Amino acid sequence: MRCIGEGRLFGSGRRGPPRSYIALLVLLLPACSEDLSPDPVQPEPEVDLAALFAPPTDAEIAAVRAEWAARDTEPVDMVLEGSEDFMLGSVPATVRILSHAIPGGRHYGAVVTAEGAAASSLPVVVYAHGGDQGVSTSELALVAFALGDVSAGFAWVVPSFRSETLRTAEGTWQSGGQASPWDLDVDDAMALLGAALGEAPETDADRVGVLGFSRGAGVGLLMGIRDARVDRVVEFFGPTDFFGPYIRTVVEEALDGSLRNLPGLPALNDRFIQPYAAGSLTVAEARTELVRRSAVLFAADLPELQIHHGTLDEVVEVSQAERLIEVLEAMGRGPPDDGYFVYPGGNHDPITLPGSVGRARAFLEALLEAPVAAAPADSPPAGPLPAGSPPADSPRAGLPPARVRGRRRTVNRRSPCARPERARIRAARVGRFVRRDRA
Repeated sequence: MRCIGEGRLFGSGRRGPPRSYIALLVLLLPACSEDLSPDPVQPEPEVDLAALFAPPTDAEIAAVRAEWAARDTEPVDMVLEGSEDFMLGSVPATVRILSHAIPGGRHYGAVVTAEGAAASSLPVVVYAHGGDQGVSTSELALVAFALGDVSAGFAWVVPSFRSETLRTAEGTWQSGGQASPWDLDVDDAMALLGAALGEAPETDADRVGVLGFSRGAGVGLLMGIRDARVDRVVEFFGPTDFFGPYIRTVVEEALDGSLRNLPGLPALNDRFIQPYAAGSLTVAEARTELVRRSAVLFAADLPELQIHHGTLDEVVEVSQAERLIEVLEAMGRGPPDDGYFVYPGGNHDPITLPGSVGRARAFLEALLEAPVAAAPADSPPAGPLPAGSPPADSPRAGLPPARVRGRRRTVNRRSPCARPERARIRAARVGRFVRRDRA
C-alpha cells in the first residue's frame, strides 16, 4: 500500500509533484512503510486447566480445614431490625428480621417461629435458598405449604447471601459485602444461626437441620461439614465437587465467553476464572477456591444427609450427586441414616422428583424427637473410632460418625466448634454479641 497517492492529491494542478516533494517522499516512504505494517499477533496465554483440576492433595484439604477453623463465625453487633406477622401453613407465626456486621456492611436474615411456642421447644431448620437473586419469606411460605403443618414445629432461619436482598411482606433489606458463593455464604449462615439462637428463646440449639436447594444445597452441605451444631442436611440438586469433569466443562465454557445458567457462576467467573486465565491469580490460589467449595472432599465431616437429584438436571449435573454418593458409600454410609435419591427424568425442580418432598419432610421430622443425652465432654472414647468418623482436625472431631443404626445421633452443640452450653449464648448480651433494637 502506498502512503501517498498521485500528484493531484497535492492540489497543485500539475501532473506530478515538484522536485522538492520528490525529495521529501524519498525521506518519508520508509517511515510510512514502518508505521502502516500491522503489529504482530500476540498469542493468547495458555490456560493450564490440567494443573487447575489435578486431584487435590491432602495438604491442600488440610490447609482449608485449618483456615475454616480459624474463622470467627460468631455474630457481631446483632440487631433486631423488626418483626412481622406470618403464616407457617395454617399456623400463625412471627418473622424477626435480624442483621449482624460483616466486612463491607451488614448481613440480613430472618428467623420465623410459630406464635405461642414454648422456650427451647422448636428444632431449627436453616432454609438455604437457590439462585443469585436473594431470598423472600414468600419462598418459605411455599416450602411450609409443601411440608404441611409440620412446618410450624420448626424455627426457620432464613439467611440472604452476601450482597443479596432479604425480602419480606413489609420491606427489603440489602446485605452488604462482596458475593462469595459457597464460601462466605456459609460463614454468614453460621453467624445468622448463632444470632437466631440468641434472639429467639423458642429455638432448641440441640436440634438443627439445613434444607437447601441448588446453590443453597451446596451451602447446606458445607455448613453441615463446618458447623458442629448441624444434625442433618437435606440437599436438592446442589454442587458437591468442583474438581470434577462437570465443573471443568463449565470453566472451559466460561473461558470461551459462554456462562451457563449456574447460580454463583457469574461471581466465580469475575473473581477467579478470568483472573486465573489472565495470570493475576496463581494456580495455588485458584485451587484453594475449588477446595473450599467441594463438600465431597470433607465427606467424613457430614452429618446425617439426604440427597435428591434428577438425571436430566441441566443446571447442576447429576454427576455431582453421584460423586458424593460414591464417596459416602465407600465410607460405609447409607440407609437408614442417610438417604440417596436419584430420579430418572427429573430436572432442577422438586416437582419433577416424585416423592422427594415427602421424603424430605420425614427426614426433617426426626428433629422433632427428643434429643439423646450426650456423653460428658471429657469422656474418652471407648476403643477405636468407628469407620467414617470425622478426622482429628474436623469441627466434629470426637463425635460419632453420622451413620449410627438404631437411634438418631444428637450431641449437645451450641456453636460451630461445640463451644460451651446454651446459657452462655442466651445470656450473651455484652461484648461482641450485642442486641440493638432498631428504633
